[in-house]
Amino acid sequence: MTSGKRRLGPWGLVFAALVLSFNVATSNAAQPASSTPECRAEQGLTYICGLVVPEDVVSVGSTGLVLASGHRAPGHLYLIDPATSKVEELIQVPAFRQQHDQSAYPSCPGPLNLQAFDAHGISINEIRPKQFVLYTTSHGEREAIEIYALDLSGKVPALTWNGCVPLQQDGYFNAVARLPDGGFVTTRMRDANVPTGAVSPGAISGRLFEWHPGGPLTLMAGTELSLPNGIEVSKDGRYVYVAVTGTKELVRFDRTEQPIAKRAVSLPFGPDNVHLQLNGKLIIAGPTPVDPATCSGGNCPAGFTIIEADPQTLAFLRVGGADASVAIQRVSAAIRVGKEIWVGSNQDRVARFTPQ
Repeated sequence: MTSGKRRLGPWGLVFAALVLSFNVATSNAAQPASSTPECRAEQGLTYICGLVVPEDVVSVGSTGLVLASGHRAPGHLYLIDPATSKVEELIQVPAFRQQHDQSAYPSCPGPLNLQAFDAHGISINEIRPKQFVLYTTSHGEREAIEIYALDLSGKVPALTWNGCVPLQQDGYFNAVARLPDGGFVTTRMRDANVPTGAVSPGAISGRLFEWHPGGPLTLMAGTELSLPNGIEVSKDGRYVYVAVTGTKELVRFDRTEQPIAKRAVSLPFGPDNVHLQLNGKLIIAGPTPVDPATCSGGNCPAGFTIIEADPQTLAFLRVGGADASVAIQRVSAAIRVGKEIWVGSNQDRVARFTPQ
């Protein structure tokens, strides 16, 4: 042979194809739990690493799966199988589709710019077995609620973008919760040009907005808050629950009252996201406050606290947490998944643990 290269036999070709297939399949995969020193289990926590800012996590209905956001551009959505810790990317893959439903979302300027948006807060509803409608807040090229259809009835997950509802472009919107009629409520946390850390403690910085199919985005009067963050809605749409970071409160609004009725309870930490669970409780996560005498500034190591609250009385109990030495920081969300609690963060990982 003059080329100096060996020709592969039939089994060599098969082996090479398998290696190539494996490399392609795993090139964008998240790091499995405990596979590297930076991802080792600690304090009862195990990690799934290699994600891009999984700020919010939600349970995917009857499937038992977990969906995590990707809160940095280019945006991501991750589908995670708790049984295997397998992570599947749903957006930055060839299977992702964009099909604009212009009749339902006429104000949406067009498809996503996949390199100039992110997926922040998540709200998901199972409309038929293994078929879901998914809402996310997004930033980047536009401030909007992006709307998708997620089909898990086939062998491969199928995510399709269907449209968007533009929000106020001078605001920074954080979380979204779908209403029973297909509308939503969302938190305008602050003005877009005002960093979170620049908001004085307790100062009013934002408010809630709602949207209903065929209508405009509307301010919910009487919902002025200090850094309104996570948001959730009761199944009948009557109550709206807000995790208020600036005043360290869980707030409940009654949408049937005019003017809107408000009830609040103080929390021992600044809450981030809030989700309604199958057990009927609200689960809320956030960083544990740091003693200023120990550390001051925005980058202090902090543990995290998770509580569950009764949606009627707002009484709450601590159900988990960790101290400031853990690798996971800037904790932002929690959900129950079977006997475990899963935790999202503004880092590169989610954590899971079994509460005592």
